[in-house]
Amino acid sequence: MDLFSLSSKRVLITGSSQGIGFALAKGLAAAGAEIVLNGRDVSKLADAAAVLVEKGATVHTLAFDATDHDGVRAAVDSFEAGTGSIDILINNAGMQHRAELENFPPEAFEKLLQTNVASVFHVGQAVARHMIKRGKGKIINIGSVQTALARPGIAPYTATKGAVGNLTKGMATDWAQHGLQCNAIAPGYFDTPLNAALVSDPEFSAWLEKRTPAGRWGQVEELVGAAVFLSSDASSFVNGHTLYVDGGITASL
Repeated sequence: MDLFSLSSKRVLITGSSQGIGFALAKGLAAAGAEIVLNGRDVSKLADAAAVLVEKGATVHTLAFDATDHDGVRAAVDSFEAGTGSIDILINNAGMQHRAELENFPPEAFEKLLQTNVASVFHVGQAVARHMIKRGKGKIINIGSVQTALARPGIAPYTATKGAVGNLTKGMATDWAQHGLQCNAIAPGYFDTPLNAALVSDPEFSAWLEKRTPAGRWGQVEELVGAAVFLSSDASSFVNGHTLYVDGGITASL
């Protein structure tokens, strides 16, 4: 099982004080990785770090706004110079806004683009510049079933997650030659703070359970195996791939 070990590896996870990001931080720490938590809220990062430290993990916090190109670059460069290499990057920061497309607020659309797409570019580029010098590195972008599918009321979100899938392919195309593996994980419908409104809606949950072959919501811990695989040497020849972890929803009509 050494292929899957993350011992001596350091992973930066954006948007990791809660939800999927925090679940991945716990899971990768259990696989031996040193964790760098990121978010904008320093107090939330400190609380999340304390939980991981109590479980025996080595944890750093790196507060920056993933949509701020210059701020991202400064934070990543400073961390690399002062603490050490970022061996694995998981671009997890994201947001949702639900509204019918004909009435979708343009300011919300722009915010979705910045948070869900531009952040992947900003952080990916800043970290990759160091990985390229070392000739190795892993980048995992968090997509969605909306990377491949659409649903009423979230067309701009769907556009951003489709962009994440194609940006992942572009990263692999440009950076595989430098020893980087760049892939994406596309979660299905998971019980997270981002989906709280849907989880609490009995009608939507009933529809989802009927629509999903597995017949239920996903639990965030079920994303850990995919993240460990794509973070480890086990995926050394996997590049530009989007791995759907969705209970079969993209496989069936």
